Amino acid sequence: MSRPDVRLIVATHKAYAMPEDDMYVPLHVGAALHDEDPGFLRDDAGDNISTLNPSFCELTGLYWAWKHLDADYLGMVHYRRYFALEKPHTGKNLLAHVLQHDELAPLLSEYSVFVPSKRHYMIESLYSHYKHTHYAEQLDLVRTILEERYPDYLNSYDKIVNKKSGYMFNMMILRRDLFDEYCTWVFDVLFTLKDRLPPEMEQLTGFQGRFYGRISEIIFNVWLDHQLASGRIGKSEVRELPVLYIERTNWIRKGGAFLAAKFLGRKYKRSF
Repeated sequence: MSRPDVRLIVATHKAYAMPEDDMYVPLHVGAALHDEDPGFLRDDAGDNISTLNPSFCELTGLYWAWKHLDADYLGMVHYRRYFALEKPHTGKNLLAHVLQHDELAPLLSEYSVFVPSKRHYMIESLYSHYKHTHYAEQLDLVRTILEERYPDYLNSYDKIVNKKSGYMFNMMILRRDLFDEYCTWVFDVLFTLKDRLPPEMEQLTGFQGRFYGRISEIIFNVWLDHQLASGRIGKSEVRELPVLYIERTNWIRKGGAFLAAKFLGRKYKRSF
């Protein structure tokens, strides 16, 4: 049996230590907008949306992978976040614990979709969390677009946004045909959203300007739920994997910002 070909882009905007396993493809996202060259592949080669990186975030890398990589399985991770079979309890060399091809390969005959362990918001739904930290009008317009272009996805949308957990981070590993189907769908939705948003939304900058990437985190769950509900993907074909953080999260600062957003109406201004 031949070795299954897997390519996972590692979205990064700067030079950073990368896994040595050759299934990882370090990719400089937003390369068209930066003078510095970290020495990785660039997302501004060929068919690309690299200049949209300030608002589309790592999705400019996902688009590039969709258009330029050929493999049995395709996916995306981040320079600070990876999949792992098990999260290490201690140790400084965390990159040594990221998912390896030899660990993933035996699972490919059983699973067609790999997703990060669910993130739980406890006292918030996905919609209310987005409403408190960003701008709900963006998600509301997504629903309108689905109603017009993909009405069979509406049940999944309404169910997902009212859940208190979801697969976040725009991390996934998908069988190639599913990867193509997802990218075709998500970029159609997001490009339509871009065409319809009022000018004041398109003029958002900095942290709040990166909303297309955040919307895609939520609607990936919508897409997957619809595939499961329709029988396109079986529940037994989906495997959750732990997320390995290469850098520490400041949970005190993040928790304080979360509470300030929910109870004081203060939108997020930075990542954590």
